[in-house]
Amino acid sequence: MATLAAFGALCVAPEGANAFDFFGLFGSESPPPVSNTAVSYTVTIDVAGGDGAIKSAASAASSLVTLRKDPPPDGDALARRATNDFGPIIDALWGLGYYNAAVTIAIGDAAMTVVSPNLAGFARAADSFRGRAVAPVTIRIDPGPMFRLASIRIVNGAGEDLAASGALPDRVVGLKPGDPAAADGLRAAEARIVDYFRNQGRPLAKVLGIAPVVNHATDTMDVTFLTAPGPVAPFGDATLVGPKDFPQSVARSYLYIEPGDPYSPKAIADARNGLREIPAVGGVRIIESKTLDAAGRLPYQVDIDDRLPYAAGASAKYSSLNGPAGQVYWEDRNVFGGGERLRLQAEMFYAPPWYMTSTSVKSLSINDLGGRISASFLKPALWGSRNDFLLDALGEKVSTSGVGFVGYQAEDADVTAALRHRFSQSTWIQAGVEGQTGVATDSLGRVNYTLVGVPLSANYDTTDSKLDPTTGVRLNATIAGYPEFLGSTLNLGQFKARASAYYSVDPDQRFVLAGRIGLGAEVGPALGDIPANWRFYAGGGGSVRGYAYDSLGPRNIWGVTGGRSLFEASAEVRIKITDTIGIVPFFDAGNAFTTPFPNFSMPLYTAAGLGLRYYTAIGPIRLDVAHPFLPAPGSGPVAVYVSIGQAF
Repeated sequence: MATLAAFGALCVAPEGANAFDFFGLFGSESPPPVSNTAVSYTVTIDVAGGDGAIKSAASAASSLVTLRKDPPPDGDALARRATNDFGPIIDALWGLGYYNAAVTIAIGDAAMTVVSPNLAGFARAADSFRGRAVAPVTIRIDPGPMFRLASIRIVNGAGEDLAASGALPDRVVGLKPGDPAAADGLRAAEARIVDYFRNQGRPLAKVLGIAPVVNHATDTMDVTFLTAPGPVAPFGDATLVGPKDFPQSVARSYLYIEPGDPYSPKAIADARNGLREIPAVGGVRIIESKTLDAAGRLPYQVDIDDRLPYAAGASAKYSSLNGPAGQVYWEDRNVFGGGERLRLQAEMFYAPPWYMTSTSVKSLSINDLGGRISASFLKPALWGSRNDFLLDALGEKVSTSGVGFVGYQAEDADVTAALRHRFSQSTWIQAGVEGQTGVATDSLGRVNYTLVGVPLSANYDTTDSKLDPTTGVRLNATIAGYPEFLGSTLNLGQFKARASAYYSVDPDQRFVLAGRIGLGAEVGPALGDIPANWRFYAGGGGSVRGYAYDSLGPRNIWGVTGGRSLFEASAEVRIKITDTIGIVPFFDAGNAFTTPFPNFSMPLYTAAGLGLRYYTAIGPIRLDVAHPFLPAPGSGPVAVYVSIGQAF
């Protein structure tokens, strides 16, 4: 047997490298033109047995391939380039478990191997093509047998086998005798071992080394992981570096780790995400100490970069259901030097009279345009606490009438001031004062109204992503009263809640079950006395897909009137086909009701469909096609929705 001393230098080709062939890495694209001042060449990789993974790994490791568009000036330079390929290609083959591989690089009959580097003959053969033709370089690989694992041991400093003793579950190591002795599998096992111990509250866990012993006679490998789990340790003190343009006390209020809290990688990730919620924060880096402090705790450093203070943007879109729309905004992320955010936004869209059922551009007039002007202000971390002040104001003219159905039209102005207390990264409560005045018109008539009340909200969110959650739950509820003694023109009480849950079936999160329920209830006035824009409706991309936006609910002979209560539900199975492509079969149901609470006296509208997801760094791009099962005005046989992020 022989110990493989060079194992630490192994490299592995990335997954999906076969796809590189489409871009000409194996010579499918034209080489540089023939020249008297350079040796233009092509590269062919010939693998005994035709293994595509080996071909991909060799291509990724070869400088002949990666530099083929930059031909060398002469045969000597090409020979040196070829010689430099032996080490990386052999390392890549070792990384796949082929430890007896033979590599030959040739131009015609002039061939080189590791043991016989015929530089002079290879250079003469290359020079013979200069100015005459493209030199055909061939990399021939005989991989030999794939080596298999014979034994796997995970030992600590005392020599104890942690897997044999039960201190490390077999599922964590993920290797067994007979598996390919490939470097990528061993490195993945190393990462799983470290992650396991760190998730047990051991921040200094590490694998000190991997000791492989290769037996060339039996084509097997014995491997030993030398591990140092380290002690269980809680978090210690945090040292903040930055920000420069607003007080550290603001950033510290969004850091929910307290000295003495149990260590976990999730807490580090949550802390990073929590700090990024401050609008004035750009990048966040958390650097864990390599040693514990005198109290046995883990100190860490938080580097915070300031974000650009201003942002502006514009967008435009057109919908066959809703017509044209445009938006502009401007944002200041550090208004008074305390991390305050001010966002001003203006929108313009098609808002026909409530009785219209057409969105034809030909019939568009200036009077049919609607719009919304809004301003939102956030003062985070009042006096360094976990309390935030929020102020929102808007004025709008809106309409939900669309193709085939009659909705409502409203003009209103609203101001809300609130205090939010953050208990943790996942939980907050909010209390405020809201005032809205306006006029709403629909088939039940015209309502001039003023509402002044106290909305109370609570939020709980343990999901792992805002746009593409795979685990956790989201709960959000708001209850508000608008009594006449505060200045309202009617006594109105409103409750809204939404809950969603996400469960990953497999460890790789390729199969995720997702479900959502939405509820709404209103007490006080009769249905016709409630402004149309305050009633509940269902339908649309964030409600019951397959039906037009706000087109579902109680109706009269003229159109949808909305209801005093709401029920919605959705279920999805999110399936990743590849790392970038996924499909999502889904089912939605919902309706609004005339009663103060959902009593299901009216049938639920249901729809089913199939979605396509393209996963990007910022989130999945969503394409959903839904078919409604019950007919409803404004809805066709299918509806299509496109957006960024999952449906819920």
